[in-house]
Amino acid sequence: QVQLVESGGGLVQAGGSLRLSCAGSGSIFSSRAMAWYRQAPGKQRELVAAITSGGSTNYADSVKGRFTISRDNAKNTVYLQMNSLKPEDTAVYYCMIDMGYRGPDWGRGTQVTVSS
Repeated sequence: QVQLVESGGGLVQAGGSLRLSCAGSGSIFSSRAMAWYRQAPGKQRELVAAITSGGSTNYADSVKGRFTISRDNAKNTVYLQMNSLKPEDTAVYYCMIDMGYRGPDWGRGTQVTVSS
């Protein structure tokens, strides 16, 4: 499996911003779709944003206009820029890479907490 390590989480006030990073190893990153998921306490894990190998993006309705996913293949890194954060964005955020028939690989997660 590909190792993915998330970073950039923390505590921020409502209306603030954070940028999450997902770093990995190897050349496989450049040819795979990647995504950010999140899981809030007592809730199911949900898709936040996804990006294809070509750079096309999709977002959950709840974050459209506020979050931006991007990738830097030279650095084997995917980013999630989060602006205008709301308390309901509080969750553990996970990075995922689509490995096709092998299934997805996941990072260990990074906590994002947004205070009122």
